[in-house]
Formats: sequence, C-alpha cells, structure tokens
Amino acid sequence: MATTPLLQTNIPGQQSKQGKVREIFDLGDQLLLVASDRISAFDVIMANGVSDKGAVLTEISKFWFEWLGDSIKNHVISYDVKDFPAPFCDFPDQLARRSMLVKKAKVLPVECIVRGYVAGSGWKSYQKDQTICGHKLPEGLKLSDKLPEPIFTPSTKAEMGEHDENITIKEAANIIGEEATQYLEKMSLDIYTRAAEYAATRGIILADTKFEWGVDSDGDIILIDEVLTPDSSRFWPMDDYAPGREQDSFDKQYVRNYLEEIAFNKQPPGPTLPDAVVDNTRSIYIDAYERLSKRTFNG
Repeated sequence: MATTPLLQTNIPGQQSKQGKVREIFDLGDQLLLVASDRISAFDVIMANGVSDKGAVLTEISKFWFEWLGDSIKNHVISYDVKDFPAPFCDFPDQLARRSMLVKKAKVLPVECIVRGYVAGSGWKSYQKDQTICGHKLPEGLKLSDKLPEPIFTPSTKAEMGEHDENITIKEAANIIGEEATQYLEKMSLDIYTRAAEYAATRGIILADTKFEWGVDSDGDIILIDEVLTPDSSRFWPMDDYAPGREQDSFDKQYVRNYLEEIAFNKQPPGPTLPDAVVDNTRSIYIDAYERLSKRTFNG
C-alpha cells in the first residue's frame, strides 16, 4: 500500500542542503543523505511527489553497494536509523529506508558516465559527427543500438538548475588530473560491465549509467551518492528491446510523457501530476527494484 509522499523532512533544529530530490545534512565528518519522494523532470520539481520513491531509490542503491561488496570502496556507514546521531535517530517515521549515513568525501567535479548503447545526448552527438565525447564510433548505428563495447563519457558536474555538459576524457583530465581520470575510467567501466551482465540475467538492459566519486579522509577515491538507480541509469526491459526507436524505461518516462502532452514550458513551478501518472511511475520504480534485487518491496 502506498504511503503519503515525503516531500520534505522536518527535523527540529536541523537545516539541510536541498537538491531536486535529495536532502543533505552536514554532520561534520559525516553526512546524512535523505531521498525524498519529490520528483523532477526537465530539471523542474513537480508540485506533488511519488510515494515510496525515495525508499525505493535508497533500497536499490543499498542492493548495488552490497552487491559490489569490498571490490569497490564506498561512502556508506549505515542505513539503520538507530545508528544515526541524535536527533536524527528519533525520527524513523521520516528517515527509515530512505536515508544513508555516509562518510564525507571531497567530491570529484566530473560525472562518470558509461554508455553501452546509443541513447539520449549520445544519440544527438552521434548524429552530428559519429562521435560521443571524443569516441569515434562505427557508421550506421541506429537509435538504441548496442555499442561495440562500453565507452566512458564524462561530463561536467553542474550546479543545481544548470545542465551538465559532455566532455572528452582529455578535458576531464584537465579538471581532475590524468591519474584520477584513468582510475575513474577503469573503475566505472568495470562496474558498468559487471552490473550490465547481472541486470541481463534479470531481464533488464543497462543502457547507460552515471557514477559519482569522491576522495575520503584517507586520500582514497571512493564511490559516493546513489548507484545504478533508475534516476542515474537507463534501464530497459529486455523483452521489449528493439533498436531504431526509443525504448520503454524503468524511470520517470510517464512523467516526461505527460508533461510533453500538456505542452509544459519546462520552467518552474512544476504542475501537479495526475494520480495515474504518479501510480504508474511508482509501479515502475518498484518493478525495477524487485527485478534487480529478487526481493519484494513492502511499501
């Protein structure tokens, strides 16, 4: 049964930094990340949310962080509200299942995108000059075609309200250094390849995904933020895959489609979404979690 959407936390005496979906509480050498049920499209937050969305996103990240295990160092300390410092441990009604206590890290200002298929901004770039972020690709690729091999296509990490911009690997090295860029390319490609192989066993195509990395207090590069969720990845149902067209996705496509239907001007404030759009979007997020994790989501 769906719960009432949590659009904003209310922890007395505590102030958070708010993104489109996430709220971040700075606890000194730690952060508390809370995934609300807000939903955005075209960088605009909608007036109403999607119940349980924040919990589903957090549960998916938790699954993947645990699946990756010790092979990839990450920022997670605990998902259990009982482990959170006061006063946060006293608010399980707001924080349970949708929160992560994490180590603070210095965020590397490059989004690490890996693409296994031609889609999104990659398709637009390919149509212009057969390249994506400096990668020369074969002639004759169609929309949604699988690439000969996955490619690392970094982008800038924009401030809220701004848009990320695709850059070449050389441009990424100019921002964070050559050694760090080489490491991020290797690790991002490795995680994508392993995750894509696993997702395929669950009937899901991982078309592309975005990773974020940071440097912890020991000087190690660690995986941070969310990982391999419908908000950071394109997941396509394998049984409906057909190159040459857009694919159905396990994400907020219902929201985007509705906004296009009503000719939304893509400027704030966002409209109130109809119940059918909200319910379908919720079902898709839950379906992605249940397929990937082999677990039942109890909302």
